[in-house]
Amino acid sequence: MTQGTTSPSPPGTPSPARSGPPPTIAQVAREIGVSVPTVSKVLNGRADVAPATRRRVEEALERHQYRRRRPGAPPDGAGLVDLVFHQLGSTWSMEIIRGVERAAAAARTSVILSELGGEHRPPRTWLETTLARPPVGVLLVASQLTETQQRRLVSRAIPFVVIDTDGDTPADVPTVGSDNWNGGLAATRHLVELGHRRIAAIGGPSDMLCSRARLDGYRSALETAGIDVDPGLVDAGNFYVEAGYAATRRLLDRADRPTAIFAGSDMQAMGVLRAAQELGLRVPADLSVVGYDDLPIARWTSPALTTVRQPLTEMASAATRIVLDLAAGVRPEVTRVNLATELIVRESTAPPP
Repeated sequence: MTQGTTSPSPPGTPSPARSGPPPTIAQVAREIGVSVPTVSKVLNGRADVAPATRRRVEEALERHQYRRRRPGAPPDGAGLVDLVFHQLGSTWSMEIIRGVERAAAAARTSVILSELGGEHRPPRTWLETTLARPPVGVLLVASQLTETQQRRLVSRAIPFVVIDTDGDTPADVPTVGSDNWNGGLAATRHLVELGHRRIAAIGGPSDMLCSRARLDGYRSALETAGIDVDPGLVDAGNFYVEAGYAATRRLLDRADRPTAIFAGSDMQAMGVLRAAQELGLRVPADLSVVGYDDLPIARWTSPALTTVRQPLTEMASAATRIVLDLAAGVRPEVTRVNLATELIVRESTAPPP
């Protein structure tokens, strides 16, 4: 029979304050008029419970802030990590998957993928499927859980870690990211040092923290150099090729068009290169371009792309090691990781014409 526990929660398993001793599942069962095996089935994610009964049990468990006792590490090869993407479909995603797979394989743990169709909050259906598996831990890429979802994972002793968070996460939730502000600063400062003064920026989704941080670094570099930030030179994107292409066509259609463009991702930079080529502009003789991420394709573009290296595989591997430690009941020494970015200068930047 599974019993509750009052042991302290490690990071990634936030738990509200509770008064009095934790209930047993027998007490929960008596309170709502169901059997102990029914409560146990819900706790273990079993599917053979009627939806209405499951809701009553879940509500009672949340009401009592019930926490299942954390198990030890699963046997080799028996564990699953659920890797949740807000959106798949880019080389960027593959770098994250590669990093997770590398760390999971070292721990003889398998990885399953979930995709949220561009949303940053998992739906209820995802949570129900996850609890029915259940995984040893959850990795969330550019997405976060609601407070209710957090509590339900906590009650099943399923830890979670956020990779490249889309916004401010609670202090007790482990996160792994990179220094996006410094990346935007370095990219723009490089263009300023080459002599550019009309520098455009194509950001990512405005609701993502990493996108806002890169643009903040861009603005800081201009302001430090005494260059006014022209709002007309800042365009919105979504980190994908098509957005970079469309934004570049708008920017280069201006009478006072920019001499350089900082794209918020390498994929958007691909769109910049395509638009410049169609308009008969040479890169970097007529237009300098800086990307972001340093995806493998960046060194194979023509010209090879100057970009900001974001250590995606290292971020993903670090997050995986943290969630596996938490699943084994080990408290990691560091749970808020922010890895360094680095400017990689190649052939797509030069002094302005």
